[in-house]
Amino acid sequence: MLHWISSPTKKGKKKLKRIKIITLGCSKNSVDTEHLLAALPPEEFCVVQDAPVDYLLYNTCGFIGDAKEESIQAVFEGVEAKKRGEVTNLAVFGCLSQRYAAQMPELIPEVDAWFGARDLNPVLRYLGAPPSRFIARRQEQHKGYAYLKISEGCDRRCSYCAIPFIRGAHRSVPIEDLEAEARQLVGEGVSELILIAQDTTFYGLDIYGKRTLAALLERLSAIEGVERIRIHYSYPSDFPEDVLEQMADNPKVCKYLDIPLQHISDKVLDNMHRHIDGARTRALIARLREKVPGVVLRTTMIVGHPGEGPEEFEELLDFVRWARFERLGAFCYSEEEGTWGASHLKDDVPEEEKRRRLDALMSLQADISLSFNQSRVGSVVRVLVDDIVDGTLVCRSEGESPDVDGEILVKTERADEKLIGSYIDVRITSADEYDLRAVQL
Repeated sequence: MLHWISSPTKKGKKKLKRIKIITLGCSKNSVDTEHLLAALPPEEFCVVQDAPVDYLLYNTCGFIGDAKEESIQAVFEGVEAKKRGEVTNLAVFGCLSQRYAAQMPELIPEVDAWFGARDLNPVLRYLGAPPSRFIARRQEQHKGYAYLKISEGCDRRCSYCAIPFIRGAHRSVPIEDLEAEARQLVGEGVSELILIAQDTTFYGLDIYGKRTLAALLERLSAIEGVERIRIHYSYPSDFPEDVLEQMADNPKVCKYLDIPLQHISDKVLDNMHRHIDGARTRALIARLREKVPGVVLRTTMIVGHPGEGPEEFEELLDFVRWARFERLGAFCYSEEEGTWGASHLKDDVPEEEKRRRLDALMSLQADISLSFNQSRVGSVVRVLVDDIVDGTLVCRSEGESPDVDGEILVKTERADEKLIGSYIDVRITSADEYDLRAVQL
């Protein structure tokens, strides 16, 4: 994802430093980049997309193997650009350089500076910019939605996950700072806030002494111009009941929840250190369905985790058949160095078997997703227009989140760019397992 805003140098003015930032990985990284961009003094920096540049920065991902490889390959491309004379200074920050702080400078010595992921102020010092509290945002492009990172780090210590030692302990952003950030975003046309963190349900515990996600939802929904608030990356253990009340009663809080469960087998959940068992997981799903009628649930699962034999995998399939998640993603377990699982558990499921299980799970989910989408045909929904592609409005209802879910596609002869970021009413006319099609009313 390329972040840029053109700002040409005016004749007779001081020459601006040309800077380009390339962001890899998740939406949390994108928010970090937008904070960094906003902290650059406009009288000193020109953020561009074309060469030559004085500074090329990579915001990297170091979570799992494929993401690490993508980040390393991207940095090597930056090295080649530097050799061609298109880049003067090359720097890297983010999760990859945080996780491999000792190894990366030796692997890629052509990089001029390496920084971690927990504090962006060293990056600003390197660029010659003043320090910042990082409340303001400079968006890559203006849409009707934006991600709002409400906390950083994680205290959960799941056995397979490297995030705690990459991003550190859980640290909440004060409500007042999030309100200020949200108001700025709303002032730029954002109406849907997507709350993200390593664990959104833990929000507030470190600074307020209790979980305050529900209070944050109330404060954000009181901001004029906020139409929707969506919750991502919630944790199933000890799920806060007052958040369910907000989802059920607050019209601005989407009846949508991203809640990664990872598995249902007691044996596997125990190996994962998830602090919840299968019975409580089933009870939570039943409670979500009861307390928030019509809720759309998104989850992720890991197949092939140590301890997952044929019986445990069949239990997972049975659970998915029962729960009928509207959205489900899955990936194969990969051993991550530095995690508890890598040092204490044997990665004993062959890669071919992991892939077979993944295919079986996603085939089952495809049928569930198709059934859910087809049940919506004929219904009228309010959608947010995210984009226009070849005369088609690319939209979402409160039941779809950007980047991870399907879309509602509306063919129109009135494809005015001004529609992006606005709400329209549509009727669903057809559906496949991923996307829906509709007509504007």
